[in-house]
Amino acid sequence: MLVLAIAIIALVITQFGQYLSLDYLATKESELRQFQSDHPVLIYGLAFVLYVVVTGLSLPGAAALTLVYGWYFGFLPSVLIVSFASTAGATVAFLASRYLLRDAVQSKFGSRLELFNDHLESEGAFYLFTLRLIPLVPFFVINLVMGLTPVKARTFWWVSQAGMFPGTLVYVYAGSRVPNLTELAEKGAAAVLTPSQLLQLTFAFALLGIFPLVAKHALAFFQSSKRDNAMEP
Repeated sequence: MLVLAIAIIALVITQFGQYLSLDYLATKESELRQFQSDHPVLIYGLAFVLYVVVTGLSLPGAAALTLVYGWYFGFLPSVLIVSFASTAGATVAFLASRYLLRDAVQSKFGSRLELFNDHLESEGAFYLFTLRLIPLVPFFVINLVMGLTPVKARTFWWVSQAGMFPGTLVYVYAGSRVPNLTELAEKGAAAVLTPSQLLQLTFAFALLGIFPLVAKHALAFFQSSKRDNAMEP
């Protein structure tokens, strides 16, 4: 298997090496950015729709797409696109589960439904906020199972918007720190990847790893404080 893998890699490099070069990729990036400059409404619209489709159909790749948007569009535009598109896509999946796919979702994820309902009864919308903030359960599962619960679509939308926003900031920030390929090709890695840039990249991708842990401990502290206050006379 190892020999076969090496042979395939060698064949790809031999036949398509020119398309994998930094200069070639930088040319395509320049063309994409020029097209974006010429047709901003079209590009932003397509980016929004693409993200809604990916999340609405529960397709893999939303996290990678967020990083790409951060790199291509920059931090603030990407935050706006991803934040609203991800919530719109999640709500589409939620409504599809509730009105079109109830039996299929029930048979596949029915074991989780009782747990979700129990937590919603005791914690209310805060439980959904917790699930959004700490990705212990895949988002597509949350979207589908929540469609079978009594949660209102309006509540699902705004809680998801708030709960996913911190994670969106982290992923978009990480993507926005990736160097511009055109600059890399023109100036070289040493010129673009300065110590400051490397530090930002390291910090950005470290955030991806530690964010769930920080969010988990923050929520645990909040819930503990809430219980302590409730027990006070």
